[in-house]
Amino acid sequence: MNKKILLALFLLLAASMSAQNWEPLFNGKNLKGWKKLNGKAEYKVQDGAIVGVSKMNTPNTFLATNKNYGNFILEFDFKVDDALNSGVQFRSQSLKSYQDGRVHGYQFEIDPSKRAWSGGIYDEARRGWLYPMTVNPAAQSVFKGGQWNTARIEAIGNSIRTWVNGVACANIWDNQTPEGFIALQVHSIGDKNQEGKTISWKNIRICTTNVEQYKTAASTKDAPQVNCIANTISPQEANEGWALLWDGKTTNGWRGAKLDAFPQRGWVVDNGILKVLKSGGAESANGGDIVTTRKYKNFVLSVDFKITEGANSGVKYFVSPDLNKGEGSAIGCEFQILDDDKHPDAKLGVRGNRKLGSLYDLIPAPDNKPFNKTEFNTAVVVVKGNHVEHWLNGVKLLEYERNNQMWQALVNYSKYRDWPNFGNVAEGNILLQDHGDEVWFKNVKIKELK
Repeated sequence: MNKKILLALFLLLAASMSAQNWEPLFNGKNLKGWKKLNGKAEYKVQDGAIVGVSKMNTPNTFLATNKNYGNFILEFDFKVDDALNSGVQFRSQSLKSYQDGRVHGYQFEIDPSKRAWSGGIYDEARRGWLYPMTVNPAAQSVFKGGQWNTARIEAIGNSIRTWVNGVACANIWDNQTPEGFIALQVHSIGDKNQEGKTISWKNIRICTTNVEQYKTAASTKDAPQVNCIANTISPQEANEGWALLWDGKTTNGWRGAKLDAFPQRGWVVDNGILKVLKSGGAESANGGDIVTTRKYKNFVLSVDFKITEGANSGVKYFVSPDLNKGEGSAIGCEFQILDDDKHPDAKLGVRGNRKLGSLYDLIPAPDNKPFNKTEFNTAVVVVKGNHVEHWLNGVKLLEYERNNQMWQALVNYSKYRDWPNFGNVAEGNILLQDHGDEVWFKNVKIKELK
């Protein structure tokens, strides 16, 4: 037998083995193997596709598989009317003990709106957005309106990744739910004009055998990863150079800004959250600010924070703890944390430069920033030499250059004008502020840059 025939037989066998690892979830004829949950929207089979039809006065409706799936690769084609929002649930559950059977769990987003978040990952009826497409804006243009699109979901252990039309969209590391059903969603509607609009799915297939063998290899084209497991570093983060600044359990690596040790009052570690306690709203008058025990130069700093009503706090960098030994906070550049609606500081300063996300008392953040007052938000500070950026929940708020005349003019017009060489130091400590209000912190991470 010649080599060409052997090669052809090998390729045929390989293709056959590969095909045997895919299991159809929809037979193209009826809804056998599926069940409807929660709402009353209609699902029907039409031209070899499952068609969901929107309906007024009903909550989100789901067509769920009878079986649960843990590790898998799922592929399907989908087409949606422009007026609708939809999604595909996976590793999801419906339990009597959880909101009387409400479907909850991971959702692959289908979003034909101008927001363009198709392929993002939403945690339905639980934590909300885990991966909005602002994290990966390069993939926001791959969805094709009014046409069939191809989706791929790889859920293998803690790694969950998505693709739309072959382009990597979302990438999370999470352990909230290891297995559950797959479900097609018809979203609730509030506009009578949307009634009767449709979302369709076809070619729904799943691979549950040898998924490690068939998963998409890591590459530079991957979507940026979001680690959803609190106070941990994922394998990918470790490879990228990320490290925890706070371990989620102890006070190791931190001390009081004006102390040799961690404050004995005013701060507590509570179930994976570092809390500065309420003490009357005064600046650094209780436990005081805390700073890292070492200094940092070029870095990406990421801090998750949650405020209480009317709260004031901040994340500072380029901090020089020895500059201010008296009353008040340690001196450094500050990513302002504030309840803009309730704290009076929001109305002070110049053009809103004391509001949330601003470079405090120097450069204002925009008013239309993404912020959830009742949940954790992610503040990111990027420092590359003299270039600095502030980000909030995946959106850049501001950027600036220091060590120049414009920077010095800003400083001279601020409360920092009397502090020598403010903001120009090559390196400094990182600080979490005690401003007398209760604020929570977690997932404090840093990636040092060369």
